[in-house]
Amino acid sequence: MIKEALQYIAGLANTRTEAIGDQIFSTQPVHLVRQARAEAIKVRSLSGMVEYLKSEFDGKTKLLIQVVSPTEVHAFGTFNRDLDRNYLITASALLPEFRYGNFYESEDFNIKLQSGFVPSHDRAAVLALVGNIREDAVKTVGDDGVSQSVTARTGVATVAPVPVPNPVTLQPFRTFVEVEQPESEFIFRIKQGPTCALFEADGGAWKLEAMYRIKNYLLLALEEKVNSGEIVIIA
Repeated sequence: MIKEALQYIAGLANTRTEAIGDQIFSTQPVHLVRQARAEAIKVRSLSGMVEYLKSEFDGKTKLLIQVVSPTEVHAFGTFNRDLDRNYLITASALLPEFRYGNFYESEDFNIKLQSGFVPSHDRAAVLALVGNIREDAVKTVGDDGVSQSVTARTGVATVAPVPVPNPVTLQPFRTFVEVEQPESEFIFRIKQGPTCALFEADGGAWKLEAMYRIKNYLLLALEEKVNSGEIVIIA
C-alpha cells in the first residue's frame, strides 16, 4: 500500500501536458484549487443593501447591481482569477403569502386581502361584497364563464342579486416595500361555500414594472456612486 502511494505521488511530480491538434491533454488528472470567496451578506430590504454599499464596510470597489426579479437583487464585483464573481450582498423581499388561483374561505380571503394588498377602490369593492355575501347562494349568469352574480345584503335587512366586479385592478405586496407596488388586473371568482379566488390576468407584465421601479429606487439612493462609476445597475 505504501509503495503504491509513493509511486502515485512520484507520478504526479512528472505530470505534463501535451498539445494534440487544437486540444491540450494532461498525463495525470488534475484539479483546480479555487480561490476562496467570502459568503454574501443576506438582507431582506433594499434599504439594508443601500446602507451597506454606502458604508463601504468591506472597502471601496467597483460593483454591479443586478435586479434579478421583483423579489431578489444581487451586488457583486468582477471576476477573480478563476473567473468566479465575488458576491458581496443579496436582498430578498419579505412578502405576505397569497396563492393566486386557489379558493379561500370567505373569512380567510377577507383577511388576506386586507393584510396583503394596498388599499384601493377595487379592493374596497371586493371586501364589501365578500363581507356581505349570503352563504347559500352563488350562481353564474351567462354562458361565457365570466359574469357572476351572488345574493348579498344590500341594506340593513334586505338581500338582492349583486354582480361580481370583473376584472378588478389591485396592488398586492409582491415586491420590496420601498417601491410602489405595481397594479395589475385580476379575475375575481366565487364558488359555493362561499369560497373566493383571484386569478392573475396581466401575463406577468407587473414583474417588469416592479424590476424597473427597483432599479430607479437604487439609482436614486446610490446616485453619487452611480455617477462616479463605482456602481452599475442593471435590470
